[in-house]
Parts: sequence; structure tokens; C-alpha cells
Amino acid sequence: MRHRMDNRTLGRYGSHRMAMLSNMAASLFLEENITTTLIRAKELRRFAERLITRAKGGTVHDRRIVRTKMAHKEAAIKLFDDIAKRYVNRPGGYTRIVKTGFRAGDSAPMAVISLVD
Repeated sequence: MRHRMDNRTLGRYGSHRMAMLSNMAASLFLEENITTTLIRAKELRRFAERLITRAKGGTVHDRRIVRTKMAHKEAAIKLFDDIAKRYVNRPGGYTRIVKTGFRAGDSAPMAVISLVD
């Protein structure tokens, strides 16, 4: 039974999956758009939007929580200083996923995830 199993495992164990999502979120915040598989983009959307919502608070507690979830220092600074201020009046929906076709090697569905303006 799959009771309360609300996230995809992405073929990785828990710590590897969290490290991958943390690194992808840091890349998303620094570059503001990245290309990845569709399933990873959907999981990254959940992870990144929670971090952006937390960063909108701007307290020291929020900064500490974000740094535990995402260890990249420059990405966290940009998240609090630039990205969170951009979305102060927006209640959610900070990212956009656009499907881009299929990968040549294994036909995995690809997508571009980007921050909305």
C-alpha cells in the first residue's frame, strides 16, 4: 500500500535524493532556468517553491531553515536578497515548467524549469 507516499523516489535513496534536489534548486536560483527531465522538474518545483515561500519571511529562523535544506551559500544569498523580494505580492506559483521533447539517448521526456517574472 502507498499510504502517505506523496513524493517520487527518482530511483535514489533519501539522502541522495535530497542532495540532488538541493543542488538542482541552487542551480535554479543562480541560473533562473535549467533543463532536466520532466519528472525531476516536477519534484524540483515542489522543493524550490517551498524554499521561496520560506525566504519571503526573511527572518533569521527562515534563513537557517533554508540553509539546512540547501547548503549552497551564494544561492541562498541570492534567494533571500533578489528572488524573495521579487515575489513578495505573489501567493505562489513561482516556477514554470515547459516540455521540450525527448532526450536522444533514452527518450526521457525533457523540460525546462524556470522562475516566472
